[in-house]
Amino acid sequence: MADSTESRDLPTKTRRNILDTMEIDTRLLGMIGAFVVICIVFDIWTGGRFLTPRNLFNLTIQTVSVAIMATGMVFVIVTRHIDLSVGALLATCSAFMAMTQTVALPQWLGLELGSPLIAPIAILVGMVVGIAIGAFHGWLIGYLTIPAFIVTLGGLFVWRNVAWHLSRGQTIGPLDGNFVALGGIDGTLGESASWILGLIAVAVTILLLVNARRNKLRHDFPVKPIWAELVIGGIAVVAILGFVWILNSYEIPTRRLQRIFEARGETMPEGYTAGYGVPYSVLLLIAVAVIMTVVAQRTRLGRYIFATGGNPEATELAGINIRLLTVKVFAIVGFLCALSAVVASARLNFHSNDIGTLDELRVIAAAVIGGTALSGGIGTIYGAILGALIMQSLQSGMAMVGVEAPYQNIVVGIVLVLAVYVDILYRKRTGD
Repeated sequence: MADSTESRDLPTKTRRNILDTMEIDTRLLGMIGAFVVICIVFDIWTGGRFLTPRNLFNLTIQTVSVAIMATGMVFVIVTRHIDLSVGALLATCSAFMAMTQTVALPQWLGLELGSPLIAPIAILVGMVVGIAIGAFHGWLIGYLTIPAFIVTLGGLFVWRNVAWHLSRGQTIGPLDGNFVALGGIDGTLGESASWILGLIAVAVTILLLVNARRNKLRHDFPVKPIWAELVIGGIAVVAILGFVWILNSYEIPTRRLQRIFEARGETMPEGYTAGYGVPYSVLLLIAVAVIMTVVAQRTRLGRYIFATGGNPEATELAGINIRLLTVKVFAIVGFLCALSAVVASARLNFHSNDIGTLDELRVIAAAVIGGTALSGGIGTIYGAILGALIMQSLQSGMAMVGVEAPYQNIVVGIVLVLAVYVDILYRKRTGD
């Protein structure tokens, strides 16, 4: 027993520095540092308006749509492909769902807005459309061997204009109330439920850390010192509870509260206040992040995806059907585009002709900034989500200081190029 204990502790004793001891990903640390710097700079620049609960709440719900698609883009880039059609596909799914709510269901089934069936049916229609188009792209790429760049570039033009055709270029709305609740500000957990969710998340995080340590000890793998485990666990707990506290700190306007009480037939107590809490759209993003991470790290599909990106020839020789795998990857992206369409159109409470415009740039940039290698085989889901948050922080901050949209896009393009360059330098240094 003494020998096995010594063998487990030895790697800890020979760590080069504290980051190695704590096994912290330096790339992740760098992205978090960049996000913090962006927030501080814009908060100073805007006179303290950037880091207010209201702005952070809005920043969170604005990030969700791009972040959801970015998790799928990770799989696409990991397999050495690219998808330039995600924004246009989002627009098509949004148009189908909006037309389903405002035209198809009222005319065909007599279901008016407010019916409990409207939102589920509309979302199902969007999911089917997204998966079908994504799988079609994958079939063209995998089985007809047309380069993904060409297929999705064509898809960008085709699906953007299919969305225009469905809506005749008009704004469609308002949408169903239950559907709109998935967009953010009109659908939140409230303060109490948000704190309960935060405590559950803390408990799950601690449990995962404890189980991971036990599994390493059980198989005689090196483990971090106890102090390092406590520091990492403490940071995670503070981050989770701090996030909930920020969202709860954004108070619902008094007039809105009064309308809520009036709808119940009640009178609002004098001096009553309430916070929004965690939006449903954020819960949706968390669910997507967890599921996509499990798929990437714990399933056969995930292993095949990363193996294909690492060495396609060897993977095919091993008997993996790369063509079918390509169809699956693009079908997943199509599904996530439809999910993002739900969030984006629900947040606006209508479908607009320009919804999802330039999301292709934002999604690819988020994945690349998050550490997904364009050469394939390397990428993380949490990195893509953090990349999306950094991108949205940049855009929101520039908008608050009065930078016009064209100049915002110039900055995004420059940041994307710099991110790729930094990624190249990082991989040369680490030998990845």
